[in-house]
Amino acid sequence: MGKFGLGQPVPRTEDPRLLTGRGRYVADVSLPGQAVALLLRSPHAHADINGIDTRDAAAAPGVLAVYTGADIAADGLGDIPCMVSVKDAAGRALPRPGRRLLARDRVRFVGEPIAMVVADSLAAARDAVEQIAVDYHPLPALVTMNDALAADAPVLWPEARSNVAHFWQAGDPDAVDAAMERAAHVVRAEIVNQRVVPCAMEPRGDVGVYDEAAGRYTLYTGNQGAHLIKQMLAEHTLKAQADAIRVVVQDVGGGFGSKIFHYPENALVLWAARKLKRPVKWVGERGEAFIGDTHGRDQRNRAELALDADGRITALRVATTANLGAYLNCFAPVIPSQMTGRMLSGVYAIPAIHATCRCVYTNTLPIDAYRGAGRPEATYLIERLMDMAARQLAIAPDEIRRRNFIRPEQMPFTTASGATYDSGDFRRNMEDAMAAADWAGMAARRNEAGARGRLRGIGMSTYIEICGFDAERASIRFANDGAVDVLIGTQSTGQGHETAYAQIVADWLGIPIEAVRVVQGDTDRIATGEGTGGSRSLPVGGPAIRNAVDAVIARGRTLASHLLQAEAASVRFADGRFVVEGSERGIGIIELAAAARHAENLPPGEAEAGLDADGDFAIEASTFPNGCHICEVEVDPETGAVEVVAYHVTDDFGTIVNPKLLAGQVHGGVVQGIGQALFEQALYEPDSGQLLSGSFADYPLPRAGDVPPFGLAFNVVPCTTNPLGIKGAGEAGTIGACPAVINAILDALAPLGVKHLDMPATPEKIWRAIRAAASPPTL
Repeated sequence: MGKFGLGQPVPRTEDPRLLTGRGRYVADVSLPGQAVALLLRSPHAHADINGIDTRDAAAAPGVLAVYTGADIAADGLGDIPCMVSVKDAAGRALPRPGRRLLARDRVRFVGEPIAMVVADSLAAARDAVEQIAVDYHPLPALVTMNDALAADAPVLWPEARSNVAHFWQAGDPDAVDAAMERAAHVVRAEIVNQRVVPCAMEPRGDVGVYDEAAGRYTLYTGNQGAHLIKQMLAEHTLKAQADAIRVVVQDVGGGFGSKIFHYPENALVLWAARKLKRPVKWVGERGEAFIGDTHGRDQRNRAELALDADGRITALRVATTANLGAYLNCFAPVIPSQMTGRMLSGVYAIPAIHATCRCVYTNTLPIDAYRGAGRPEATYLIERLMDMAARQLAIAPDEIRRRNFIRPEQMPFTTASGATYDSGDFRRNMEDAMAAADWAGMAARRNEAGARGRLRGIGMSTYIEICGFDAERASIRFANDGAVDVLIGTQSTGQGHETAYAQIVADWLGIPIEAVRVVQGDTDRIATGEGTGGSRSLPVGGPAIRNAVDAVIARGRTLASHLLQAEAASVRFADGRFVVEGSERGIGIIELAAAARHAENLPPGEAEAGLDADGDFAIEASTFPNGCHICEVEVDPETGAVEVVAYHVTDDFGTIVNPKLLAGQVHGGVVQGIGQALFEQALYEPDSGQLLSGSFADYPLPRAGDVPPFGLAFNVVPCTTNPLGIKGAGEAGTIGACPAVINAILDALAPLGVKHLDMPATPEKIWRAIRAAASPPTL
């Protein structure tokens, strides 16, 4: 079984199905009698709704119904809540206004759903939506955080005391103040992490079914966790019994955090299916995704880093302001506060940290988790500060990091921001990456580029992130056809779960990988599950499967000892067989499972047939993947155009299950980070609140020609916080990439006097920075 075992580069088993068009996405669901839903969305960022006239739309050919917020209210459906508590600076609870399924009296961002048309066809629904007349009274839109925090700004939510939706702080302000006063050097900067759009390959979609005879709803959706959606539908929006709701998630074409949440369409199609007594399908278009799916990032950080005369950090102070949009989405308030704040120390032994975060309401699309969810923001901040400190103190960027790294012998290490790292060798990561990138040869490459009229720069980032949350249950079921089904509550959105889980089960049970079927995303078949987010699937799901396997083997040993007429202590399990020690008597695990279905093959007094078993695992402490990224760029000083010419990564993900899958995750993550660093930004018109970058014509994503081949290497330092030693890898590429790219660009521009750039580092922005640095200030 070594060919397919743990640590082997097994090709993705799901790829033949997906690449030949046999995937099963929401758009592929087609049910008898299925109707089509389409939403009317607000063209205003902020407006009162004085009235909605749906009569012409309802009378249009092919239209089955037109629903508004008044219909939602009449049927007693609930709002979508924020799932975390929020407080003000005094620690008092703040209101958490829920997001309505369809806006009623007021709209608060461009794209907010106002009405839903259900028709026999998409064409009929399109025609009808255009015939809905809405009487809007436009209101001033607060688009930026500065607008919302202005002294004379109107309060967007009447029940709130201000536009500050949440205030958070942590750390020791007195210790930081004292360290700042004693510091030989203080580096100050404003670090911006711009708003971005997740841009999953597959737009969101939902198909709702209601079985009147059974009194049950079934939702087909593309989501990162079926059980959370079921819970929120039952408790908050549909207000139904949990056992009356089934959520089915099949293939999902990317999520990146934006598909974790309960969106209005989830409940709307189910409610409409019940009212119309036929399935209702909604599939979003790309333009809807830009104005209807959550965005990510959107933080502004004022940071101060104190250092002694030798370049060792003595304190860090960070004041973050975060735009959360018009509503507090599901987990949004914890991302710029706890998730960013907890990781501000990075890989450095910083004695004192104080961090604050103000979360702000604006008339923009809500913000929530996007790949990394707070950790990329923390890494970008501390890694930009480290390069700024290196330049200010005239210390090489690798040397200033070397002086401040947490050392392996200090593990476990509790940072001043509250995280406890269990393992890692950060200096080794950096030095291995430097060797792979030929850091020492950079001067010659810089000179060669200069001879061609190009500016060459090299930049690094050393990162750490927090992963692995909550608990998971795995179930192993031996099917009648000889296959082994693995049921688990995580959800693949393209990461390769079918391969990874099948690989470890095949290895541990000694069966062919082709015999393993991975089942995810069906709340009728899988009792519990926390979904996929925070790189938790293998760190938490893997040990749950291990425990289920151990339970299978323990039970199998008892059953095999009975069938083989031997003492249980003498039965050994290896290579898929239970064998009596010192003899040739044995039975394969699949054969044993088949025999165990029959009562006559069970030991006396044994009532439970079969070999099936469950396994649970609850993580007691998180995992901390870490590594070093090194990026090399060339800049055209005449145009500001950037070319990423080389990229090397050394990562520590702990135990590696499948290096092919791992490389894919790192590649994809790095490309997303390069995209944010160079190209991507969600921009709103400052007065009207219109999204200016609402399509791929205005929101560029990185293409194959924008990235070089990646050099990847791994330092395997197993974590101590789960029994498999797996740290997780899904977000790491994105976390390390942004600061590495920006640090490289600023290294290239340093001879021209450019000291800072905000992302995205577009050609125009670089061109302007070069010319501003070359021009003397006007007196």
